Amino acid sequence: MDISVVIVSYNTEELLKDCLNSLKTALRKVKSEVFVVDNNSQDDTVASIKKDFPWVKLSVNSQNVGFSKANNQSLKKARGKYILVLNPDTQLMSETIGKMINFMENRQDVAVSTCRVELPNGQLDRDCRRHFPTPWRAFSHFSGLAKIFPKSKIFDQYYMGYQKDTQDHEIDSCEGAFMMVRRSAIKKVGYFDEDFFFYGEDLDWCWRFKEAGYKVMYTPSAKIIHYKGAASGMKSSSIHLTKATRASKIRAIKESTRAMELFYRKHYANIYPFFITWSAILAIKILAFFRLIRVKIQSLGLNPN
Repeated sequence: MDISVVIVSYNTEELLKDCLNSLKTALRKVKSEVFVVDNNSQDDTVASIKKDFPWVKLSVNSQNVGFSKANNQSLKKARGKYILVLNPDTQLMSETIGKMINFMENRQDVAVSTCRVELPNGQLDRDCRRHFPTPWRAFSHFSGLAKIFPKSKIFDQYYMGYQKDTQDHEIDSCEGAFMMVRRSAIKKVGYFDEDFFFYGEDLDWCWRFKEAGYKVMYTPSAKIIHYKGAASGMKSSSIHLTKATRASKIRAIKESTRAMELFYRKHYANIYPFFITWSAILAIKILAFFRLIRVKIQSLGLNPN
């Protein structure tokens, strides 16, 4: 088995159908298996998959168990040499899978790789290649210093703005929208940490792979399109596609905040002085407060800007 593809779905019926259609084409020359775990979608996702995609290995959860746990359900069954963690709001090019497998075959030191992830407008989805969010990198990003000094190695580290996105290069982390992972490395490092419900699991996983001595790489030789935020409703690029309610948007913000705090406590508490970690966590909570206010204003039909 060359590759196992694992997808978690949650109220993204139409996007998932488009994703699977593109995936079928991209997998035509390789031996593969495709897993979809549905996290108790309230639309017709399950019925559509059963009807239109009988080749998919479908599992249906009676409740939303989170991104990490749902992915782990499939990861534990996967038999491929490589495993592709893929979001349902993505579309692959016909050559994406083949190019990524070739890349991994030529780089035995790499545990995780990702391709060029583009938003529908053609711009790079900056989350596809990033450094770990140290206190300084996070401060430079959220304070706006990275925008004032774009491509600076000092201020624009968060999204690696100083590094050309047209070249292969090592990164700290990619996003869970598209992660090509070597299964032999997973056996050594383990699965997703299920304490991360909806966000941060990709950062944590990449941290653990690098900690084990592996590399994480970005290559623009292949690409996908990402309708980012369709499930959470938190991104403007997919706001016209989302079915997310006000309640689900608020939950997404809270889970994002909890994930950032968990990541800091897990990986940075023993590295930085207490007051730096405490300050970072306080900043995370303040940022979340303003994001919640923004969602509540939007729900009233007002423009928060």
